[in-house]
Amino acid sequence: MLPLVLASSSPYRRELLERLRLPFTWAAPAIDESRQIDEPAEQLVRRLALEKARALASQNPNHLIIGSDQVAVLGEQILGKPHDFERARNQLLAASGTSVSFLTGLALLNSATGHYHVDCVPFTVHFRELDAECIGRYLEAEQPYDCAGSFKAEGLGVSLFRATEGPDATSLVGLPLIRLVDMLLAEGIQIP
Repeated sequence: MLPLVLASSSPYRRELLERLRLPFTWAAPAIDESRQIDEPAEQLVRRLALEKARALASQNPNHLIIGSDQVAVLGEQILGKPHDFERARNQLLAASGTSVSFLTGLALLNSATGHYHVDCVPFTVHFRELDAECIGRYLEAEQPYDCAGSFKAEGLGVSLFRATEGPDATSLVGLPLIRLVDMLLAEGIQIP
């Protein structure tokens, strides 16, 4: 089995990958994550997931490298990580009573052969009607400033939802494990 490398510094993605009980290392890829002019959200996450994997290929020449990237989309607007209370509050106010689509790009690169798999896994969150007080309490309690969409689905953020829908709930946290298992099986990795 080729060793696995997760091209991410995200503790959330590492926690998810640990569920597969496969040994792996991780490293932060140094790439420009800027959106290209008029680039659709799905194309953006696919491109960035693959670029993240490729960024680690020279240091890991005989590995399977996992790259992932996620954006939240509200209407036509891509929501980034808020980084502070005010931006997070505004994102959640805008999401109140509506639906936000999360698009998670996933890539698996075999750095020995150059062969890769890439996909985008969608997931939709339908938000409850949220008022400013509720949002403020949530943000003070969880401080999800490093999360696209301004919430942590694996924590108290679930209290903001009316419903969710999608093929893989782990994609909401940033690493779609069902699709990743498909890719790993295609590369000859046996799970379990």
